[in-house]
Formats: sequence, C-alpha cells, structure tokens
Amino acid sequence: MKSLVVLDRFKGLFEKLGFNYPAMRRILQIKLLMDGRRAPTIVGNSRKKDKKNQFIGSLWLYLLMGGFSSVFLAIGNNSFFQVSFIFGIFMFMIMTSLIADFSSVLLDTRDRSILATKPVDRRTIAMAKTLHILFYMFFVTGALAIVPLGVGVVKHGIGFALLFLIELILMDLLIVVFTALIYLVILKFYDGERLKDLINYVQIGLTVALAVGYQFLVRLFDFMGLQAELQPEWWQFLIVPVWFGAPFEVLLHGNGQSMLVLLSLLSVFVPILAFLLYVKLMPLLENNLQKLSDPGRGKKAGQGKWPKRLSRLLCANPEEEVFFRFAWTMLGNEREFKLKVYPTLGLSLIFPFLFMFMNGATDGLYGLAKTRMYLFIYFSALLVPTVVMMLKYSGSYKAAWIYRALPIGDMLPVYRGTLLAAAARLIMPLYALEALIMALLFGADILPDLLVAGLAILVFTVLSFAYLSKGLPFSERFEAAQQGEGVRMIPLYFLLAGLGFIHFMATKVSYGIYVYAAILPAANWILWRKLFGKLSRRE
Repeated sequence: MKSLVVLDRFKGLFEKLGFNYPAMRRILQIKLLMDGRRAPTIVGNSRKKDKKNQFIGSLWLYLLMGGFSSVFLAIGNNSFFQVSFIFGIFMFMIMTSLIADFSSVLLDTRDRSILATKPVDRRTIAMAKTLHILFYMFFVTGALAIVPLGVGVVKHGIGFALLFLIELILMDLLIVVFTALIYLVILKFYDGERLKDLINYVQIGLTVALAVGYQFLVRLFDFMGLQAELQPEWWQFLIVPVWFGAPFEVLLHGNGQSMLVLLSLLSVFVPILAFLLYVKLMPLLENNLQKLSDPGRGKKAGQGKWPKRLSRLLCANPEEEVFFRFAWTMLGNEREFKLKVYPTLGLSLIFPFLFMFMNGATDGLYGLAKTRMYLFIYFSALLVPTVVMMLKYSGSYKAAWIYRALPIGDMLPVYRGTLLAAAARLIMPLYALEALIMALLFGADILPDLLVAGLAILVFTVLSFAYLSKGLPFSERFEAAQQGEGVRMIPLYFLLAGLGFIHFMATKVSYGIYVYAAILPAANWILWRKLFGKLSRRE
C-alpha cells in the first residue's frame, strides 16, 4: 500500500514517541485491507467479487461532487459566501460518509478483544485507530477538495490555497471529534442493545440535521446577481460552515468586521480545543466500548398489544396477521435496515416544509391559507419506493429457510402482510404527522385534501410494490442490493408527481376533490385485493 510507504518515512518519529511502529503498521495494514473489501454506501453494493479496492474506487464520485462544487468558486467575487457554501457541501458529504461507512472504526470493539490480549500496548493500538481514521478522512477530503483547490489557486492565488488547506484540516478535525464525542456521551449513559439503537438513531438524526443545516446555510445570504451579502444575526454563529468562510474575508480581503473576526477565531480554536478534549477523553471512550458487547434488556418490537390489534384490523386472515407481526418486529429491530431506510424517512418528513420554505407565501403563515402548498405533502411519500425495495433485505437473511419449512401454499399473505406492516409502521404514521402539521398551518378546510393524499399514497405504495423487483421479505443480504435498483425508482417519482398533479387538477373543478375521494377507496380495494394478489402469486 502506497499510503503505508509514505507513513514509513515517519517511522523514527513514532518510535521516539514510544510507539511500537512494526506492530502499529501491521494493524493499520489489516484495517486498510478490510476497508478495501467493504463497498462504501455512496456507490451502493455489488455482487461482483474482485480484488480491487472498492473504497479507492469510490473516490471518483467524491471527485465529481467536488468538481460540481468548484463552480461556486469560479463565479462571483465574494469568497466569504463561496467558501462557506463549499464547506457546507464538504461537511455534509464527509460527515454523512463517516457516519454511514466509518462509525465501525470509532466504535470497534475487536481491538479490545483481539489486540489487547496480545503483547501490544494500548497507546500503539489507539494510534493505529487514529491513523486509520485520518487516512480515510485524507482520501475523502482530498477527492472532494482537489478540484475546488485548483480553481481557487487560478482565481484567487496561492494565499487562498494555503488558507483553504489549513481550513480543511481544521474542518476534518472538528468532524471526527464531534462524531466521537457524541458517541462518548451515549456510551457514558447507556449500554447493550439500547445503546446500539441509540447510536443508530444518532446516525440517522445527524444525516437529517445536516440536510436541514445545508438549507439554512444557503439562506444566510441575500442574493444580488452573482454577489451575496451577509446579513449579521446572532444565530449565524451556530452555522459551522460559516466559521470556515470568515477567515478568507478577514485575511485575504482585510475585512475587520467584529463578527467576521469572531467567526474566524471559532474556526481555529474550536477544532483545536475539541481535539485536546478528545485526546483527554479517549481512554474513557475505549473503556466504555465494552458496553457494546453487553446483551442489554431492550423490549422487542412487535410484542405489545398494539401490533396484534392492528394486524386483526388490517389483515384478511390469520396467516397474514402472523407475517404482519413478524414484519413489524423486523422493521423495529433490524438496525441495518433502519440505518439505510430511516434517513429517507427523516428527509421525507422535512422535504414538504423545505419546499414550502423555499416557495414561501408573500404574506407569511397567514398567506398559506390562500395557496395550495399543502399539496407538498406528497413529498412525504418519497420514502415509499425505498421502503418497498429494502423489505427483501436483512442482516439475518440466513434465517429465510423458514419460508421453505413452513406449510405455506400461497405467498400472498407473506407479501401483503409485510407491506401492510411497512405501511402501518413507517409510511402512514409519517403521513399522519405531516397531515396534522398541514392542518394546523392551513386550517380545517384542507381535511378532505389530506384524506385524498393519504389514500393516494396507499395506491402509490401498492404500485411501487408491483413495479419493483420482488423477493421474500428479509431473505437477502444487504450486500446483494444492486445500484441499478435505485435507478429503477426514478419512474415511480414521476408517478408520485402524477398523483399530485391529478389532485391539483381536482381542486380546480367544483366538487372534484370529493369525486376523487370517492374513487380512491375503490382503487385501493382493487389494488390491495386483486392486482396485489395476482402479482404475489406470479412471484
């Protein structure tokens, strides 16, 4: 590995600092080798088995995204806005990548159970883990930043490039420390299965929060042509990418505005102080990692009265009820499923309001009642194709032999019970929450529209199942997911837009919404009972 050859040049430094360099190098080599065999989330998974390093092979996507972001440096002359915007993109990309693919490094318990029992001191093991993280961050950040860095040198000079590199290092430092400290807090107070669930939800929450924060970053500025003008507000100190844009305005353009100076100081001292705190707390983090091996006593999902009552209400026969409760339990307990699907659920929750925010009414909240922006509730159904597609995958896929062992003659109860559970546990609760908020914003007059939207989303759910490739629920490993399946979902988004357009046209006709509301229940009955059954038997 060429990266280890570069590391060898610093062998003397590591040995002077008291590290066992040969052991550290070997540990790092194995960790990097294992990384190369894991397919990164950003490129999906593949069935192909080859000897190519999949992590290195995924960097071209980061390079492409960095190339797109460099456009913001090429136009306009406001380096503060341009760099803040680019660092917002970088932080979003790097942190979501770290959360999705590299949390296992920060939370790796194998070092304690395997390496700690060998004649290798803990400082050497900890340094190998730190270098592992830094190698990953170096490659991802380098792929993202190399094109914008080149554009910045051409347009703004070498001083810009040097400052850009320093800010990138500080940004990476802050991202790693911030992620590690969040996990440390969770590890401090929780253990076992509950801890793993909380980590899962933190990963999902960070993904959603970063997406929302990115929207706020764009709206920090009032656009004037290709220029942008900052309107100072106290809450802007909470928008981290702005910290890294401020030094360019202060050092390169001589703007001594007190707010910019304070933001510049935050970009330097917060990452450094956070790293010093991280170094001090690292032993505590390592000691608490053993809690990940505790079995925990968390309550299993699907064991209460609520799933049983729902299954009796929604399902057509006892077999369907059984698979409804089974799917309900899996959707609540399958961590890898939640990590891959729940971020989409979170984004679907906020997308309608983001679009409303972007297209806001001129009279504020009072002006919403005069618009039809409540139709943005259809964006809450963006998660449906992802949920339907992922229902056939599981980390416990080897247990799928149970389908062959059970005396099941018709697979209809299996498929419909599973899809009903997904609709009842994931899709419709999110829609209900969206509908409640919409009703509060727009008033009770839109209740018929909300009912129609809910029925249309149920139709969309069945049509998504009919269109996408099918497999027995939770019977395939996640690594078998094809990147092409994501491409297949694109026509479904056009279908969703079509349902929304029909709804919009119905509002233009007298009593049109009531006619549409009468048609949709019949459409749902036909699809869930007739068409759904034919598709399931054919599979």
